[in-house]
Amino acid sequence: MSFQFFDKLSQDFSELLNDKKEYNVVIKVDKEENMKSFTSHSVVLRYRSTYFTKELENTTTNENHVKTILKPNISTQIFEIILKYIYGGVVNIENIEPKIIYELMIVSNELEFKELSEKLESYLVESKASWLRTHFSRIYHSVFDSNKFKGLKLFYSYIITKHPNLIFESEDFTSLQEAALISILENDNLQLEEIKIWDYVIKWGIAQNSILPTNLEEWSEEDFKTLKTTLQRCLPLIRYFHISEKDIWEKLKPYRNILGTQLWDDLNQKFMFPNQQVKSLVLPQRVNELISTIINEEHVAEISSWIDRKSSMYSLTNVPYKFQIILRGSRDGFHPKTFWNMCNGHAGTVVIARVSGTDEILGGYNPLAWDNSIEATSMETNDSFIFSLKNWNVQNSILSRVKNKYDALYYFGSDSQNTRGPCFGSCEFSLESEVSDFTKDKQCWCIYISDRTYDYEKSIRTNNDEKFSIVDYEVFKIVKK
Repeated sequence: MSFQFFDKLSQDFSELLNDKKEYNVVIKVDKEENMKSFTSHSVVLRYRSTYFTKELENTTTNENHVKTILKPNISTQIFEIILKYIYGGVVNIENIEPKIIYELMIVSNELEFKELSEKLESYLVESKASWLRTHFSRIYHSVFDSNKFKGLKLFYSYIITKHPNLIFESEDFTSLQEAALISILENDNLQLEEIKIWDYVIKWGIAQNSILPTNLEEWSEEDFKTLKTTLQRCLPLIRYFHISEKDIWEKLKPYRNILGTQLWDDLNQKFMFPNQQVKSLVLPQRVNELISTIINEEHVAEISSWIDRKSSMYSLTNVPYKFQIILRGSRDGFHPKTFWNMCNGHAGTVVIARVSGTDEILGGYNPLAWDNSIEATSMETNDSFIFSLKNWNVQNSILSRVKNKYDALYYFGSDSQNTRGPCFGSCEFSLESEVSDFTKDKQCWCIYISDRTYDYEKSIRTNNDEKFSIVDYEVFKIVKK
């Protein structure tokens, strides 16, 4: 049996750090104008750090038998934390901003404090994921070509694959290093439409050349050459032959000078003679598990949790459902009748709509089968709900469950299906259009009225007083994995 007194040991060694009587090492840190000196003891440094063991072996002693180590790349704040860890084995990160914790992790790794570096890395991944996503460009560049920081690499590998918009839409995306961007473009499982990848690559390329005119019509032949040179390693990684003809003419044609004559001719040939072999390299289509222009995997996890009435959200790796797309407005059209024709007979569906002119993502879940053959009638269920999803500008999602099961949904008869689409409750969330196009007039509803069908404390709309049009909508069938 043994008694352990680690707390007292830590306290005593922490006090030794402040003992100026017998120190024999001075460590100078920070930039020259802010340089600060810390005293230490070689015996402690050698036994706590292989890094300092090597440094002390290569450092000469002055006339006072003191060795001086210079570390101008480490800030005073960071090194104070490091010294407290060396002597007392304690690191207090309470009220310390993520940026400092990240820098502390980097320095701990440099000084070969593996235990501390790995602990800080785990903390950032588990508790500061939002900050890591926001500062992707800076952090990814520092870890992706290293054989260290495996936790951060796995984190970013997942983010890049499943949530590439978080990367491409971040404020510092254009500061991403070329090598890091190339590693992303090489990903076969990037969950993003190829035309959007093209848009982001062009955006990045232009940002690297501040001399390029802002108006494309003013570009000279030399300007296109400049952009082509900048993107010479990125352009071959675009999957051109998996971009729609419409997008090629609208998005690629203005930049055809950077594609080369052969590729441009082959893209045209593909649409005129689809079975004829082309000379250009045809890369395989990326494997997209969730093909949605509106929602991401986090939204899927949240909606799945609501379907199963979970008190907490499913983790991204534990979602029990697949969202199989039935209808997309931008692909299949926005005529209300299209909804009734394509969704007829499908049960367990989610309707998602993006509101025009705002960042709102609204939707509803219907556990029942849509039916386009019955007379206009209310449908009964306890399990439907409507919602607003969080996004870049909306911090939290809002859920509204049905409270009057007899009017949970309303199915329109054939005489109204040319102007009326899905309808939850008493028009508490419904897509309508008097001109038979949900994007052309403001007839869609998502309103809060007390004593109606769905129960919620506040409106799920940010602008509750007006009808609206939509820019796109999707309907998914929910299937067990």
